[in-house]
Order: sequence, then C-alpha cells, then structure tokens
Amino acid sequence: MSDLASRLRSASLRPVLRWESGLAVVVALIVIIGSAASPDFLTGNNLFNLGLSNGEVAIMTLPMTLIIISGEIDLSVASILGMSSALLGYLWVHGWPLVAIFVTIAVVGIAAGAVNGLLVTRLGLPSLAVTIGTLALYRGIATILLGPSTVASFPATYTNLGVNAVPFTGNDMTYSTLIFLVLAIIFGVVLHATPFGRSIYAMGASAEAAQFAGIRVKRIKTTLFMLSGLICSIAGVLWTFRLDTAVQNNGLGMELNVVAIVLLAGVSIFGGKGSVVGVVLAVLAFAGIQNALLLTSFNQEATGIVTGGLLLASVFIPNAARWLSLLRTTRRLSPNRQLHKAACSQAATGLAPRGESLTARSN
Repeated sequence: MSDLASRLRSASLRPVLRWESGLAVVVALIVIIGSAASPDFLTGNNLFNLGLSNGEVAIMTLPMTLIIISGEIDLSVASILGMSSALLGYLWVHGWPLVAIFVTIAVVGIAAGAVNGLLVTRLGLPSLAVTIGTLALYRGIATILLGPSTVASFPATYTNLGVNAVPFTGNDMTYSTLIFLVLAIIFGVVLHATPFGRSIYAMGASAEAAQFAGIRVKRIKTTLFMLSGLICSIAGVLWTFRLDTAVQNNGLGMELNVVAIVLLAGVSIFGGKGSVVGVVLAVLAFAGIQNALLLTSFNQEATGIVTGGLLLASVFIPNAARWLSLLRTTRRLSPNRQLHKAACSQAATGLAPRGESLTARSN
C-alpha cells in the first residue's frame, strides 16, 4: 500500500516538476532580482526596450524549435537574416518598390531554407555541417550585395514600425513582440495539436521508425528548413527597419543566442522533446537576464558568458538525472558482479579435491 501511495505521489508531482515549471520559477526569480538590482527594471519604458531588442531573436527561435525537435539543427538563421537585410538595402538603392522587395526577400529566404533542407534530406548530409557551410555562404552573399556600404534611406512609415509601439497596447508592445506572440500561438497549435506536429516529434524520436510508419520524413524536414528561411527573412526586414540601417553584418553571431534560448526551453538537442510554452518562457528568461545585466555595472563586453553558460546548463541539467540514475545502477551492480566472480571462483575450486588443481584433475 505504501508503495502504491509513493507511486501516486510521484505521478502527481510530475507535472509540477516539468522543465516549463522550473523555467516559470526562474522567470519569477529574474523579475524579483532584476527589480531589486534596478528600480527601472519593471518600468514600461524598459519593458518596451526589452521587447524591442529581443523581438527578432525571439521570432527566429520558433522555427529553430521545430527543426531541433525533428532531430536537425539550423545554424544559418542569423546569416539568412543578414542576407535579407543586405538584399533589402541593395534593392531599395536600385529603385525597387518596397512591396516587390518584400516578396523577393520572402522568396529568397524560402530558397535559402530549401538549399539547407535538400542538402540534408536528399544527399543525407548532417545538418550541423550543412548549416555551418551555408552560414558562411549566406553571409558571403550579404557581403557581395552591400560590401562596406550602408543603406539608411528607408521611408519613415516603415522605420517607425520598427521602433514605435503597437496602437492600443499602452506603448508597451513592439510590432516584433506582437508578431512573435502571434507566431508562437500558431506554432504551438501546429506542434501540439495537429498530426503534422506529432510527425515532427516522431521524426525526432526515430527518423527510421517514423519513415516505416508512413511519415514523409524528407518532405517534412525540407518544409521546416524552408519555413525557417521565410521566418528569418522576415526577421531580417524587422531588424533593418528597427535600426534604419541595412548592412552586411546585421545579426552577426545571433545564431548562438537562438540556439541557447531553444535549448534553455527544454528542447532536446537529440530531438523528440520540447514545447512552444517552454520557448516563450526561455525567451523571457534570456531577455530578462540580458536586460538585468545591462541595467547594472556588469561588463557588457562579457555578456557572452551568459550565452555560453546557458548553453552548457541547458544541455547538462536535463541529462543530469539520467546520468545519476546510470551511476547508481552501476554502483548497485558492482557488488553483485564481485559476488558473482567470487561464487564462480569458489565453484571452480570446489570441483577439484583440496590441493589438486583443475588442470591436474582433467589430466
């Protein structure tokens, strides 16, 4: 009866001990500590700036989440953002209308994602190696398009969207934040409430088993990479309008922040696990930590320590329980192995009379 009670107690605690619950506690602690560290932390102006500076990164985490859950990774996301920004500046200088520019950027983003997807699914190349290569390739295209030039002559109607608040939100929500929230709802419904989302989890758990189950693994993975290219190209347009500047190194190095947030959200780097709720909480935690450090006397040039620390923690902590369980199992089995060896030794010795070896007896 006590064993049954302990099992029921353990089952009831599982939802509370979920990774998302831990993240919610972390976010609450960040709010408390940030408020204590600086009285400006919870002001409307600071919250607006927090959403303004992290909106594009947050948007890019959503397709990355689906890709990693499917068992792949895309490290070219920031380079696609930079290429889209450079293309926006290049086409605008050459007299293209903005509507045509937006369509072209979307098509180029989808094509960039398709290149990643086809190299991974059709040629069987590892996504890590492929996207490291295209990371450099797309950044090189951005350099060719603009070189050292800077374009900063965009219409104020569009650049104001990058820095102004959404109407009727109390001047607290940016357009990039609103886009992230809308996309998070869409991605959450698709991932958690549709057969397409279940297929993504199945592929991450075992691509071979998913293929035998009739899931079109190659097509779905290619679609995810194309979706990532489209979303990142949109983020590139938002980034350009926010800074009112198109330059070839826009978003340089931001792929590490995207990966850090997704892994902090509890998405397994091995695939098959993760949730959009966790990603939203991880975005809040990451942005809150960065902002709290910005408001204090912390050396801003060393903020990379935060990204690196979060990456290591998000990989180590989810696997710590499994490693501890394996260690306990190994220690439990070690005495049994020693007893087994001793019993075998005694049994072997008992086969021969005292003072007579087994070899001698067999002879």
